[in-house]
Amino acid sequence: MAKIFPGKVVWITGGGSGIGRACAIEFAKRGADVAVSGRRLDRLEETCAAVRDHGVRALAAPCDVRDEARLEEVVGEVVGAFGRLDLAMANAGFSAGGRIEDLTAEDWRRQFDINVVAAAMTARFSLPELRKQKGRIMLVGSVAGFVPGPHFGAYHASKHAVRALGATLSAELFGSGVSCTTVHPGFVESEIARVDNAGQFDDARRDKRPASLMWTAERAARVMVRAAEKRKRELVFTGHGKIAAFLGMHFPSLTYRFMTREKALEQASSFRVE
Repeated sequence: MAKIFPGKVVWITGGGSGIGRACAIEFAKRGADVAVSGRRLDRLEETCAAVRDHGVRALAAPCDVRDEARLEEVVGEVVGAFGRLDLAMANAGFSAGGRIEDLTAEDWRRQFDINVVAAAMTARFSLPELRKQKGRIMLVGSVAGFVPGPHFGAYHASKHAVRALGATLSAELFGSGVSCTTVHPGFVESEIARVDNAGQFDDARRDKRPASLMWTAERAARVMVRAAEKRKRELVFTGHGKIAAFLGMHFPSLTYRFMTREKALEQASSFRVE
């Protein structure tokens, strides 16, 4: 496997599981030293052990991404440990579920604080170091940023915001030597469905996403690392994700009909001819 990131340093938020962990290992395979952040130190240490198996250095830097001061501290810890920062990946996120009429203001604030504000602050505090290396920012959005999502309005709104954040960063950073890549995965194996609206992990929660459409985190990581290497501005994957994003952008009425089809059928079946 080509060492396309030898001597580079990568920092990943949400690096203890799922896509974050898989990307940490994939970057390590490609020669990068890797720092990972998250709330669960045991998971971070497991990721670091897997990273070190590939002959590179690793750092566990625990962090709640809602803590702005701590995010800034972690950048300093990464640079202190490795001497530089070449790529910052804002991956931490979760999904608040529920109808809009049932979600509280606190549900919305928590959703946006973690998925949007933390991504912006990850970029903000990383940029001074990334400018020194002409490095990269990677934001992890979702196909949810292109389509509506009944019962997941807060999550979909947050991913629309991440998409806008990535587009704006790309424009602002033009000519600086720093690039921004925003990736929008479809269904990928992760623990996101096992985190409740309070942001707490619950292993007993069932992942209701369609297993037949699910990519492994490792497969997603390979695509994402290639996107970072090529400094792509925006990338949508998986196959079904590309179709959903295309329909959401170009055929919104058709998408709306699909999203409301089940309810329309229920309503139609309630009518009886006397």
